[in-house]
Amino acid sequence: MAGRGRWDDDDDEDLNGDEDFRGSFREGLERTLDLKTWAEGLDLQAIMQRYRDEIGGAMLKEDKLRTIIRQELLPRLQTRPNAPEGAGLYRMSPEQLADIHSGLLFAGQVEAVNGISVTHETLPLDITQLGIAAIGYGGTAGTFSQRLFRREVTVDAPDPYQEALAYIEQRQNRSHPGQRGPDSLSRLARRGIRAYAERAILVEKLKAPWRMGQGNPLAHELVTGSGYAGLLDASLGMLKRLMNDHPRFIFVSAKMEDRGFLTMGHALEAGEFVILESMKQAGKLILDGWQYDVEELKKARAFVDMYSHKVVKGLFRASNNAPPQVFYAHIDHAHMAACVAIADSVLRPERGFPMLLDVAEATCRSAFGEDGFKGLVQDAYAQADARLQYFNGRKPSR
Repeated sequence: MAGRGRWDDDDDEDLNGDEDFRGSFREGLERTLDLKTWAEGLDLQAIMQRYRDEIGGAMLKEDKLRTIIRQELLPRLQTRPNAPEGAGLYRMSPEQLADIHSGLLFAGQVEAVNGISVTHETLPLDITQLGIAAIGYGGTAGTFSQRLFRREVTVDAPDPYQEALAYIEQRQNRSHPGQRGPDSLSRLARRGIRAYAERAILVEKLKAPWRMGQGNPLAHELVTGSGYAGLLDASLGMLKRLMNDHPRFIFVSAKMEDRGFLTMGHALEAGEFVILESMKQAGKLILDGWQYDVEELKKARAFVDMYSHKVVKGLFRASNNAPPQVFYAHIDHAHMAACVAIADSVLRPERGFPMLLDVAEATCRSAFGEDGFKGLVQDAYAQADARLQYFNGRKPSR
């Protein structure tokens, strides 16, 4: 196993104390906890009025901020310190849009990869199914799947009593929230394997000159190896191939990350994009924030030094009725990559996100989604134990 780093759970946000709570929610935590401030029953009229007031005030503030950003900030992107080559604000012309639709997208010259993962957890066994689809407008280029079966490490105890105690303690340790144990490593590994597989399929299985993926191509899980030496070595080798052999790539983030940049993105008009920065500083932050061992740090640092400055981050907006999107591309092809992303996103202006990625995800859900997966698992449990005593675990509400 590689050097262990910080535990990062997708479901948790950083909490910085009472003052951070007050700044975020405009009231003290003590007031929120005071039951006298809680409404009794369901007063829909009062609830809707509060929603209208809060949403209206937030939108008014955002509109003022948008005007300032568009007038004062966007024109200075090209000349700001450490701006990458090609930084600045650009607009895609209708002629470019038509050329990309006819010459690239609908001609099958762009293919996309996207995936899903579903997990079923029980006391004796966790089962994770990873499904990935490769899609072009000429049809499905392929679907791929993997299944992971997670068991506790076999306990080697001198007698049955000690063995039972060891299993109980091991499983209890998995249950402690906020503790970096086997369960958190399992989640990190699942995310890392899925991120690796999506990019590896993009590199090895696709044939189109332009290739599209979701997220950050130099994902944190890959540059760290997610705590696993084997994943680190495989990831760095695969990412080198992506950078060297297939630089015509475009990755689009589906998460609401980089909220500061997205604030800037709302100042864009439909068909505009900006090139913001290279991934050089982000790569350095990964190296500084993860606890590698000596040999793995050397490998990761060599990769980051060679390639992070060649990937740039930007924003595009396909429709005024949809939010902006964060994208990543090779610095040598970033402008065309942004145009490809906009052209594909225009096909669904209400969403403003590349349709190829959505179609790939829908294909995955059809073939490898939760309903079919749980049906197969339930059938297997029924044959192993007709009482389904382990299968019918209750999911807590969030």
